[in-house]
Amino acid sequence: MGPSPPLHPRSPLRVLVADDQPLFLESLATTLELDGLDVVGKAHDGREAARLARLLLPDLVLMDLDMPVMDGVEATLRIRETLPAARVVIVTGSDSAEDVDRARRAGATGYVTKDRLAADLGAAILAAAAA
Repeated sequence: MGPSPPLHPRSPLRVLVADDQPLFLESLATTLELDGLDVVGKAHDGREAARLARLLLPDLVLMDLDMPVMDGVEATLRIRETLPAARVVIVTGSDSAEDVDRARRAGATGYVTKDRLAADLGAAILAAAAA
């Protein structure tokens, strides 16, 4: 069986992935590419994510919250300030209401916990792309 059809009607959706866990970062990027998305960059911390977003102009950023150098909330704030059209979906291990609220206040369009990734990521990407 081949890859799934693209998750977004505009082909392909340009995505930047930010996570400090190399294996998770590479696995997520590969999965997105197999789903027809264009992974334009990978960041290992929030500062790198904000810098790459300015350079690469992604449509969507998948952002971890807990990263070194700069956390995902601050990186989301910076990305949304400089690229208001870019959408940020938080992909994290935390399901605390406080973290969800902080992410939303920073401008995140969606929030998916890593334990629900397989079930919820596609819907979160579609919702963010439509926002």
